[in-house]
Amino acid sequence: MIRPADRLSQLQEYYFSKKLKEVARLKAEGKDIINMGIGSPDKIPHEHVISELIESSIRPDSHGYQPYQGIPALREAIIDFTTKQYHVKLAPEEILPLIGSKEGITHISLAYLNPEDVVLVPELGYPTYSSVTNMVQGKLDFYPLEEDKNWEPDWEFFDKYDFTNVKIMWLNYPHMPTGQKGSLEILERFVKLAQDKQFLLCHDNPYSFLQDDKPLSIFNIEGAKEVAVELNSLSKTFNMAGWRVGWIAGAQHILEPILKVKSNMDSGMFKPVQLAAAKALSLGDSWYQNQSDLFASRRKSMQEFLNLLECDVEPDQAGMFVWAKVGSGTADELCDRLLYEKEIFVTPGHIFGPKGNNYIRVSLCLDESIIQKAIKRLA
Repeated sequence: MIRPADRLSQLQEYYFSKKLKEVARLKAEGKDIINMGIGSPDKIPHEHVISELIESSIRPDSHGYQPYQGIPALREAIIDFTTKQYHVKLAPEEILPLIGSKEGITHISLAYLNPEDVVLVPELGYPTYSSVTNMVQGKLDFYPLEEDKNWEPDWEFFDKYDFTNVKIMWLNYPHMPTGQKGSLEILERFVKLAQDKQFLLCHDNPYSFLQDDKPLSIFNIEGAKEVAVELNSLSKTFNMAGWRVGWIAGAQHILEPILKVKSNMDSGMFKPVQLAAAKALSLGDSWYQNQSDLFASRRKSMQEFLNLLECDVEPDQAGMFVWAKVGSGTADELCDRLLYEKEIFVTPGHIFGPKGNNYIRVSLCLDESIIQKAIKRLA
C-alpha cells in the first residue's frame, strides 16, 4: 500500500468536514436537521456585486490568467477600504489578494516555517492555525487566555516564556470563538512583544465589521508593519464565503516570500470575481449597519434558545457566532442530545481548544424563523 506523507501523521480531517457527513447521513434518513454549527452567511451579496460578476463574465478579456498579485482594480479597492474603514494607508505592493484567508494561513506557514520552528496560537482559536502548523511540521505551542478576564491573554505567561525558537504568533480580534472584540491596548502589547522578541505577528481579522462599531487593524499600531501581517476576508462581512476572496497586507519585504509560495500554487483569481470583490469593498456604510442590525436581532433570538438550554452567555460579543457556557454536564453530551433527540446541530467548544470543553458555539447565519423553530423543539 502506498503510504501517505509523514506530515499527515498529526493531521486530522477538519471537524466540520467529518461532522457534516454525519449530519448528511441523518438528513438522508429523513431527519430535519437544523444546522447551527457553520458560519456560512445565509444572505446573498449586494445586488451590485452580483451584477458586476455577471456583466464582467461575458467580456472577452475576463477568462485568461490574471496577475498573481491581483488586478489593479482590486488592490486599489482594498487600499480605499482600509483607508476609510481602518484609517490605515497601504501601498499597492503591501497587498496580496488570496483565494480565501485559509489559503493565506497555509502560504504564510510554508513561506516562513522550518521544521521545529515554534508557532504560538491562542489556546482557544481557529483550528486551522494548529492544523497547518502540524502539516508543515512546525512545532505548536499555545498561549493562555484568561476566562475570568473576558478571555484576555495572560500577559504574565509571556514574561516567563522562552521565545528563542518562536517564528510566528497568531492572534484574531474580534476573537473567534469567544467573540471578544479586543482593543488598541491589546494589539499594542502584541506588537511590542513581536518587536522585542523578533517573530512574525499574524493578525487574522475577518470579523471586524460584525457587531463591532469600532473596527480595528493591527496597523493602527505604530511600527506594526515592521513585524506583522494582517489577513482579511470578504466571506463574512459581504456574504461571499463561497467566492473565496481575501487578502493579506503587510510590508513588501514580508509579503515577497509569501508571493513566492503562492505563485507556485495557483495562477490568479478569476477576473470577474476580483471585479465583484472590488465592488463589494466600495459599498457604503449602510451595508455594514444593516449587517450588524441583522446579527444583533438574531442574537436576541439565539439568547432565548440558549436560555432554554440553561447556558450562560457573556454580553457584548462580536462576530457571527455566540459563545455559551454549558450549565451542567459536558458540551459533547449537550451537542449529542441536541443532534440525536432534537435534530439540532451545534458546535462543541473543544474543537477550538481544551478550555472550550464546557462551551458550545452557535451560528447566527440562520433566519430568525429557523431559530424560532429550534426554540419550539426545546419547549
